[in-house]
Amino acid sequence: MNILSLFVLVPLLMLLGLWIARNLNQVRGVMVAGSSILLVLAAYLTVSYIGLRNGGATEEMLFTDSITWYAPLHIAYSVGVDGISVVMLLLSAIIVFTGTFASWKLKPLTKEYFMWFTLLSTGVFGFFISTDLFTMFMFYEVALIPMYLLIGVWGSGRKEYSAMKLTLMLMGGSAFLLIGILGIYYGAGAETMNILEIVKHQIPTEIQRIFFPLVFLGFGVLGALFPFHTWSPDGHASAPTAVSMLHAGVLMKLGGYGCFRVAMYLMPTGTAIWGDFFLILTTISVVYGAFSAVVQTDLKYINAYSSVSHCGLVLFALLMATRVSATGAILQMLSHGLMTALFFALIGMIYGRTHTRDIRQLSGLMKIMPFLAVGYVIAGLANLGLPGLSGFIAEMTVFVGSFEHTDIFHRTCTIIATTSIVITAVYILRVVGKILYGTCKNPEHLKLTDATWDERLAVICLIVAVAGLGLAPYWVSNVISNSVEPIISQLIH
Repeated sequence: MNILSLFVLVPLLMLLGLWIARNLNQVRGVMVAGSSILLVLAAYLTVSYIGLRNGGATEEMLFTDSITWYAPLHIAYSVGVDGISVVMLLLSAIIVFTGTFASWKLKPLTKEYFMWFTLLSTGVFGFFISTDLFTMFMFYEVALIPMYLLIGVWGSGRKEYSAMKLTLMLMGGSAFLLIGILGIYYGAGAETMNILEIVKHQIPTEIQRIFFPLVFLGFGVLGALFPFHTWSPDGHASAPTAVSMLHAGVLMKLGGYGCFRVAMYLMPTGTAIWGDFFLILTTISVVYGAFSAVVQTDLKYINAYSSVSHCGLVLFALLMATRVSATGAILQMLSHGLMTALFFALIGMIYGRTHTRDIRQLSGLMKIMPFLAVGYVIAGLANLGLPGLSGFIAEMTVFVGSFEHTDIFHRTCTIIATTSIVITAVYILRVVGKILYGTCKNPEHLKLTDATWDERLAVICLIVAVAGLGLAPYWVSNVISNSVEPIISQLIH
């Protein structure tokens, strides 16, 4: 069996194991075993991929396989990975593993919760390995649908409203996406839905002009593209901890990945026609998200609007369409996925103890729960781009690559986007100072305990990943930049 198919098979076996599990310990055992296998698989795939590339493999996609599903429409289960897919699979595996421990004590309906959580992760893994447009769309839908129940049943606050808003907006994006995919398939005149085959056909300019915005918008809604981002803060704020981690850490990356792999790669002329329009929207996303985070008082809303800003930066860098900026965009996806998962994990742990996310009611937590407080400081420093952590290397690569353009329009957009660095520092330092330092004003909080072993394991894994990417980014950037090259060369030509 192809190693990539295991990324779909293992979660399906986890679902079977969860279904027959009879008690909480068995449920936890299935999740720990399954998520550990996925993490080992992702690490093995990464090492194998790098080894093959260093050994001289020059194919655009490695570990490819294809099985016909529906011959009349040339739909096939086609899989393959390049450097971008590999790092996304590794990110997904890390967050599923740490999310399992972040949900260790979740109640009620623990078994059902983990089943939906696993189904969501099945869609995510399947999406990143797919090279067939229809198969990719199918896994995309599988990843979206569980969000409604995960938020609506296990969420907090206005959970029904948030779940419905998220579902309706993302399904609206999916409708655009389906129309766009069919437009690409029929417009290309290809007898396959395989991306690697379609790209060899020249899609007519008029087809690209019509269908590029539909595909980019369809994926862009999930990437929190302004003004279609409003589902994201509400969804994040209401979701349970591990769902927020997977949602912000991985699910939103499907948007940027799809925009790059499908919209821009297959429709380079459409990118040239519509690129500046969407670049303006992404520049607004970057700055608007950061400014919105400044005025929030709920910890989850602060991080949710921060995610709008950072995911906007991914689409911004992709549309700049230089090799350096595109490499930076993938690094930003990886970095943001890790640090926002760390943020949401810590926020969930703090909320589980204090029963409030209002920064006006929190203070002096450094003395009460030092482990969680230090973790929050590290996450904050990564978010504002401290050298040595993942945020710095990703944002520097994005802005350096974007500034390679010599025209006034692109450089003006870049300068505006860089202001988000300052704004991010404002809200991160404000929150850290407000909730962690000073004297504790609520006597009930003085009785609280620090992190348990399962929480410490999740937090330490994420901190190691954030610091590892920040201190040794070269192996990741080399893997990514080689895979970015074919897509960028399409755009330049």
